[in-house]
Amino acid sequence: MSGVRPEQFVPLAVVRRSGIDESVHFGACVGLASDGSIAFSLGDPHVQIFPRSSTKPLQALAMVRAGLKLPAEKLALVCSSHNGEDVHQNIVLEILSECGLSENDLGNTADHPMHIDSAHAAIRDGKPKSALQMGCSGKHSGMLATCVINGWPTTGYLEEAHPLQQAITATIADVTGKDASAIGVDGCGAPAHVIELVGMARAMRAMAIGEAGDSGLQIYAAMSQFPFMVGGTGRDVTTLVSAVPGLFAKDGADAVYVAGMADGRAVALKLSDGSGRGTPTVLLAALHKLGIDVSAVPESIV
Repeated sequence: MSGVRPEQFVPLAVVRRSGIDESVHFGACVGLASDGSIAFSLGDPHVQIFPRSSTKPLQALAMVRAGLKLPAEKLALVCSSHNGEDVHQNIVLEILSECGLSENDLGNTADHPMHIDSAHAAIRDGKPKSALQMGCSGKHSGMLATCVINGWPTTGYLEEAHPLQQAITATIADVTGKDASAIGVDGCGAPAHVIELVGMARAMRAMAIGEAGDSGLQIYAAMSQFPFMVGGTGRDVTTLVSAVPGLFAKDGADAVYVAGMADGRAVALKLSDGSGRGTPTVLLAALHKLGIDVSAVPESIV
């Protein structure tokens, strides 16, 4: 049976008010040493989760392996859950235009920008929710571009049997070390794979150290060099990667976080209640436990 079980989680974060413990977040976290061995685990490192948007670097890896060629800044956006700020939307439009498509070809769900100021501006301007503004449009623009490059149909590109999604499923198995135990549907409409937590850490490690080939190194370089494209203004993933040299990381809905370093150290975590309140704090603690210097990370995101 795939999916999570309560006994697979342990207390990972405690919220205190006036010196009194108020709330506890349970979860699982695994850290890999430079040689790929498990340096530590809290809870079950083999818990099977929907990594949600934390899977985007793996999905982008499949696209690059299938021939997607983009400058690093644009590739970082393909790996993103972006804020929907103007720069993010404009780059999505550029990716689509370069392969003869438009925002009307995007198959992801519609939304206003994740960035509050951008969302308020859109509402004031009378703009309805759209696929372009939604945080997954970068990934979907990359998916569509990959389809065009390979002569695959752009209609139905989110169906599990589509050649693009078959390539993504195969790539996920390759870099995590196991086939997905199940495939559901993500919030943006794309297939969502159920993956072991430690498998996600291994995938991030494989891309960062070159084990996943040059395509993996391209993903690592793009995400580590252009963290603003991965998130945006006020996003902890952007702040974390900007403050820790050599780090690349991806947040995911329902309290998932994954990260990796070029020396092979990597982390994956999941909070069982799905609340993202504690994920940056747990990730920082895990990175510190692996001996990674996080002293430059602002206290405001802890």
